[in-house]
Amino acid sequence: MPAAAAPAATRSAGRRYRHALWLLTVRDLRVRYSTSALGYVWSILDPLVMSAIYWFVFTQVFHRGSVGEDPYIVFLLSALLPWMWFTGGVSDSTRAFIKESKLIRSTTIPRTIWVARIDASKGIEFLLSLPVLAAFAIATGAHLHWQVVFFPLAIVLQCALVYGLGLIVAPLVVFFRDLERATKLVLRFLFYASPIIYGTNALPDALRPIAAVNPLTGIFGMYRAAFFPSQLDWLEVGASVVITGIVLVIGFAVFRRSEHRVLKEL
Repeated sequence: MPAAAAPAATRSAGRRYRHALWLLTVRDLRVRYSTSALGYVWSILDPLVMSAIYWFVFTQVFHRGSVGEDPYIVFLLSALLPWMWFTGGVSDSTRAFIKESKLIRSTTIPRTIWVARIDASKGIEFLLSLPVLAAFAIATGAHLHWQVVFFPLAIVLQCALVYGLGLIVAPLVVFFRDLERATKLVLRFLFYASPIIYGTNALPDALRPIAAVNPLTGIFGMYRAAFFPSQLDWLEVGASVVITGIVLVIGFAVFRRSEHRVLKEL
């Protein structure tokens, strides 16, 4: 192939990949809501119910103290909504190849797309839930600060993190089926190990460096900084960027080494 034709071929392949990703993402969303009477409402009902429970426990039953900031419902939702994207994306990635085995074997599109479309569909659901956060912020009088400019950066960073983890678990589950259940247990632990119902400011100083190792800490801090600037810690953000980069590198390495074996196993 002539040197001048190579970039054109690459751009064409990129357009085909993006088009296929969009079609599969839309298909996922349609299938998910086609048999549901409430449809989109289900994507926000779960975090709303969980937020109501934690709000009641920490504001009405117990004295919240320094666990979070006021308004606490906004504090909760600003981390709980992206958490639903994270846990849904990673959990569904464990079935990315097993659920679509026939299509994967019969198509020639890059297999990474089967992980990317899960990340994309869950990310779209997260974006569609943001009006709920905005409504509670307005209703409770939460102030929007200039740190809201970091919100898109948090979205990009979380998208990369979910994608990298998906590239790891999706092929490995094909060989180790127990990994699907193990992933759910890890996610359950990670919910309480991440600053969702509390902020890192509530942690003892000795635990904050350990919490920073969790890439979700810096990501959630950027989300919350839109309303609570004190939650933004650049050390935690830097750690999130580095760890996310490492996860992506490991994800692509695992995927490349296992792709052909996965096709034989399916």
